[in-house]
Amino acid sequence: MMTKSLVVAGVMSGTSADGVDVAVCRISPPLREGGMPRVKLFGHAGFAYPKELRAAVLEAMDAQAISVADLARLNWRLGEVYADAVAKAEEQFGVKVKLVGCHGQTMYHQGAAEKFLGEPLRCTWQMGEASVIAEGLRIPVVSDFRPADMAAGGQGAPLVPMLDFCAFRSEKMSRVLQNLGGIGNLTAIPAGVAVDDVMAFDTGPGNMVIDGCMKRLYEREFDRNGVVSQAGRVLNDVIEKVLADPYFSTLPPKSCGREQFGEAFVSRFISMCRKAGGRKGRDEDVIATATALTSASILDAYQRFVWGHLGQKAPLATKIEYVVAGGGAKNTTLMRMLRESLEPLGVKVRLMEELGIPSQAKEGVAFALMAWLTWSGLAGNVPAATGAKRPVVLGKVTYG
Repeated sequence: MMTKSLVVAGVMSGTSADGVDVAVCRISPPLREGGMPRVKLFGHAGFAYPKELRAAVLEAMDAQAISVADLARLNWRLGEVYADAVAKAEEQFGVKVKLVGCHGQTMYHQGAAEKFLGEPLRCTWQMGEASVIAEGLRIPVVSDFRPADMAAGGQGAPLVPMLDFCAFRSEKMSRVLQNLGGIGNLTAIPAGVAVDDVMAFDTGPGNMVIDGCMKRLYEREFDRNGVVSQAGRVLNDVIEKVLADPYFSTLPPKSCGREQFGEAFVSRFISMCRKAGGRKGRDEDVIATATALTSASILDAYQRFVWGHLGQKAPLATKIEYVVAGGGAKNTTLMRMLRESLEPLGVKVRLMEELGIPSQAKEGVAFALMAWLTWSGLAGNVPAATGAKRPVVLGKVTYG
């Protein structure tokens, strides 16, 4: 039986590992049979990781070897950080949360099967001990959302399309919802379709390569407002070489992560830029090229996969909106590049705020919705997006 209306906190830590986003929402049942759950956002708050914690998370993500003891300690420490973030959000918005949906911090995600101990295997791992959160807040916590989809044959990503469909589907407008976290991912929703006709996949690097290059070259966490990239020269030969990687031409559904575009890739990327830039190569050229890579990979994904899908499922005359969310939406250079590449194709680029959800809140809202679905015994994945054999109830419940 479907759960009644609940105040739910969605907790998200992205692949950039810069902190915790908490979205406090009221999730209510559909008004009619066959309808979608209703989502009302009370507020969104972001909490930066302490410097030492972020360093430990990033080191663990990229480590070739690390002690089991340190991994266990990090898992529990993250649980404490998440519980504290929800408590602060409750106080800030003056509401009492009844359920938490915690995505956790992704430490490893392998959507495609690779041989391990002689057998093909896919796997994912998100950290943040749910028992610590549940005990600290004394309320139930839904966590570990991705494995159920993977066990059903999916890639465990992307999961945000369920929110995209519930909140942004239109009878008259085709929409592409692009998130720019560490990894870029999109959801394409042709006008008037059912959930089975949604397309979603990871487009490639979002902020991850930009941030990695900024850290190496400028000892800064990110390119604030795209100022550094604005001053640089885009090295198009480098972008062409990167886009020749088989990932970009692989048919959706597909997902990627730090394994493809983390520290090792950043090292190769900087080397490629130095070689392509010659004697006049500058640090700002590397940042400009990393920013252009994100934009070019999104344009490539749209032209290669999305445009045809929208045309198959809805009249091509239908208006198309490209709605951008995530930290990358604050990068004015990246947004300019996206507009310059997409708008000549008849696509209107908008920010998520224009549709009523703050850009940084979107993924938190998505996991609040998924927690409510799990608590209600309802499926939270979109098989057309993840490649799963069937819809499944996501996550594990820890009682407070």
